[in-house]
Amino acid sequence: MLTAISRYGARVLRDTEQIVARCKARGEFIQGPHIVEFEDAFARRAGGGHAIAASYGRMAFYYILKALDLPPGSEIIVPALTFWVVPDLARVAGLKVVFADVDPATFTLDPGALERAITPATRAVVPTHLYGLPCDMGAILKIAARHNLKVIEDCAHALGATVAGQAVGALGDAGFFSFQTLKPLNCYGGGMALVRNATLASRVRALATQEPWPSTERVKNRLLVGRLQRIFIKPWVFTISAFPILWVSSLVGANPDVYLWEKIRPLHPLPEEYCERFPNVQAALGLAELEKLDEWTDRTRRHARVMDQALGDLPGITVPQVPPGRTHVYYQYCVYGPQRDELVVRCVRKGIDVETLHVDVCSDLDLFAGERVEPLGTPGARRAAGAMQIPVYSTLSNEQAARVARVVRRVLASSGTSGT
Repeated sequence: MLTAISRYGARVLRDTEQIVARCKARGEFIQGPHIVEFEDAFARRAGGGHAIAASYGRMAFYYILKALDLPPGSEIIVPALTFWVVPDLARVAGLKVVFADVDPATFTLDPGALERAITPATRAVVPTHLYGLPCDMGAILKIAARHNLKVIEDCAHALGATVAGQAVGALGDAGFFSFQTLKPLNCYGGGMALVRNATLASRVRALATQEPWPSTERVKNRLLVGRLQRIFIKPWVFTISAFPILWVSSLVGANPDVYLWEKIRPLHPLPEEYCERFPNVQAALGLAELEKLDEWTDRTRRHARVMDQALGDLPGITVPQVPPGRTHVYYQYCVYGPQRDELVVRCVRKGIDVETLHVDVCSDLDLFAGERVEPLGTPGARRAAGAMQIPVYSTLSNEQAARVARVVRRVLASSGTSGT
């Protein structure tokens, strides 16, 4: 029987259950010392600044915006290709969103588009280190300095990535990170704000700590859901559960991807589960996982190199580009190729789950109808949305990574077309 490989892989500590049990035994499941320890270790890892844990990465972003206390109606520039939650939370915080285009070669904010989007009302910019590759932060920081803009880095995909040897998140005024199950650091939810200025950090912390603690049942359920997620993406379980759905969908032309993601909707008022504190048990997991981060990232990069070698010489195929001075952590490995949807279907039929939908061209969503877009529009974002994302995650074995590379190469090489 064909063993299928999921598009996703969760990073999990072998002693996860023991860490959780120890927190319960000590009466430190919700409140406890690991939260501060995790924050301190995270800040050291990032090279300085002040780290403040939050219920979600998106809430860390929201707290940063509220703490900046920008004039109501101020404009904030966001890449057109991003997770829809980020610009909508900027609106919840009272700001006007402006979408700027991305460089389709890197999937990240185009500095030229940023410059074109700036008006006298602009107060901040959110460079999104999409799919694990940092933005051109040198150019972005120079533009921001000229126009006196606050720089808030979206590092949800990019923990461990660097620019000129400096970790992302500590390059601008602040950064935010996500710890959801499939992210580079898996705490089964939660996030972190990283803030350089001590006064601003104290404001962020005041907002985060005024939230109520989550209930024990909510956190237990979160850990259970995370455990089920990681079980269902194991190859043999995935093969007999979700993969048959993908297989049938490929035969009838259906797209089940749309059911995997959070429903796009206005976030005002904020959902109840957003407004709570980060619990001690999840901090304990994050603290232990920080020690494994480099190992996991190295494995992912090795798998990406295997994919580069397998696909890089194929006509009409463009593998991920990593500009000099930046390092990529490959949260997603994105490839351009001809007839993408047909190629994805053919990969699925050979047991390799390849993704086409991960983030949104927000400037095209009904949710943001009427929001301003930079003068030249967002053709780069639409182009970037046409990439396919191939599994290279750290929990693949070397043999599985080689199989993915071999199958995808055969499918792409036999496509019989060229171009992009």
